[in-house]
Amino acid sequence: MIETDVLIVGSGPAGSAAALALSTYGIRNMVVTKYRWLADTPRAHITNQRTMEVLRDFGVEDEVNQKRAHQNLMGNNVFCTSLAGEEIGRLYSWGNHPSRMADYTLASPTTICDVPQNLMEPILLSNAASRGSRVRFDTEYLSLAQDADGVTATVRDRLSGHDYQIRAKYLVGADGGRSQVAQDIGLPMQGKMGVAGSMNIVFEADLSRYVAHRPSVLYWVLQPGANIGGIGMGLVRMVRPWTEWLIVWGYDISQPPPEMTDALATEVAHNLIGDQTIPIKVKSHSLWTVNHQFALSNTAGRVFCMGDAVHRHPPSNGLGSNTSIQDAFNLAWKLAYVLQGKADPSLLASYDAERSPVARQIVERANKSIEEFGPIFDSLGLLSTSDPEQMKRNMEARKDATPEAAAQRERLRQAIAHKSYEFNCHGVEMNQRYRSAVIVPDGTDEPDWARDRELYYHPTTWPGARLPHLWLERDGRRLSTLDVCGHGRFTVLTGIGGEAWVAAAQAIAAERGLPIDAHVIGPGRELADVFGDWAEMRETNETGCVLVRPDHHVAFRAQAVTSTAHADLEAAVLRILGRAPAARRTVAA
Repeated sequence: MIETDVLIVGSGPAGSAAALALSTYGIRNMVVTKYRWLADTPRAHITNQRTMEVLRDFGVEDEVNQKRAHQNLMGNNVFCTSLAGEEIGRLYSWGNHPSRMADYTLASPTTICDVPQNLMEPILLSNAASRGSRVRFDTEYLSLAQDADGVTATVRDRLSGHDYQIRAKYLVGADGGRSQVAQDIGLPMQGKMGVAGSMNIVFEADLSRYVAHRPSVLYWVLQPGANIGGIGMGLVRMVRPWTEWLIVWGYDISQPPPEMTDALATEVAHNLIGDQTIPIKVKSHSLWTVNHQFALSNTAGRVFCMGDAVHRHPPSNGLGSNTSIQDAFNLAWKLAYVLQGKADPSLLASYDAERSPVARQIVERANKSIEEFGPIFDSLGLLSTSDPEQMKRNMEARKDATPEAAAQRERLRQAIAHKSYEFNCHGVEMNQRYRSAVIVPDGTDEPDWARDRELYYHPTTWPGARLPHLWLERDGRRLSTLDVCGHGRFTVLTGIGGEAWVAAAQAIAAERGLPIDAHVIGPGRELADVFGDWAEMRETNETGCVLVRPDHHVAFRAQAVTSTAHADLEAAVLRILGRAPAARRTVAA
């Protein structure tokens, strides 16, 4: 029997990221996938700042950036009758509006970008393998059995047909939206699969003349009468500027699926481009369904599910692979600490408590974003008739010099602007605040949302929140607060006068064998707050303490140093690691 510490089923963004994290932390792991290679189509692509922070922590950010389409190429969401036809409206997207660019710049040391899944997965898995992950392609997961000490999985070599077993202490189910692992462990699901039908068409064509002046990753094409129900809306998505593309086009899921051919794919592409003379090379086509389902729990015993196995939704908002990679970041350090004997297995329960609410949030947000196309259709007069010719006349009516047309134009403007909830969803991407038994409350109320919580990121050091990014300086070199933290270690941040927290962290690290870094921020110290941003953002006194987990989330906070600093910090660390209950404490004034 083959043995490993963690068996990962699936090599998509979640599975590959989990392997990369575990190997980076020095944990034996094995990845099995029934496929012969990684993603063969671009599928997921939007890569948000939080995911880029995770990749930065893993040391692969620069490699990912070599494959990216930069943020400035993502800026225009275009609504049109075809790429060559009339433009209906446009929306600044992904933080490219001048008033939103500052929000994104202040939030992270990284930038949002576009990296297709077939380019991302090889980076994740190759780095995982180079750091120690064992990878078995053409290996199909069949079943599992758990006991008190581990998990035994039965798999099949698809080349030889031979079945064999792999024994692991823990198993990660990252096997996608039809997860057999999630089914085998009986995860409770809410929602519905297969609520709509879609086709993907990947093709090559030089469309520079129609798009280079309005760079975007998404071009929405409305062609009344071209689809089931009379409202034809297709998506032309940039894969590589401006020569590789992916079209998303719908079909009636209540009817038999269409028979896909290169000829049909070419016809659909030419219609959406609006230029029949453009040479097209079809690379692939496939059918898929829109889902609205999430797991109410992601864990059963020693098995943990992540990625599409527990959050199944349309690609709206670009949250799928991002959330999958972040699932892995949350779980991997906890598995590492337990397997290395640094934490009690009870720590692992926090994965469910912290990530299941995120799964539900993104599924509901992505499906709501589909519904929010409705006001655009309504403002164009596409919902008041089933006659395609009347729809076209209704669209044309918005150009008239009449009060009715002026009102129609205003409704359209507002409807397109509202799509910021899909294309500028910075808060959805960055505002996760965890609540679990391993977050130590400090007695303060959760900070209010000063602006819309879905549209805007709200930085705070409140326990459970991600540590805010701010620029510090060390030996003349700029680095983020997030660069100081993470990398599989706990981190204590304090200021001048808070040296007792540093001494406590060093003593606890030595006594308990725990990786804990500690830093004093201030003039003449190792880290300089050159802009004064940390002083403004830390939400503690200068002598206070912020304890940051390996995944950048704040675990404990104290307003000021006290004579019980050592005991307070130790109690917090032991509570997080499940070694002892947290001591009762009061918040210093």
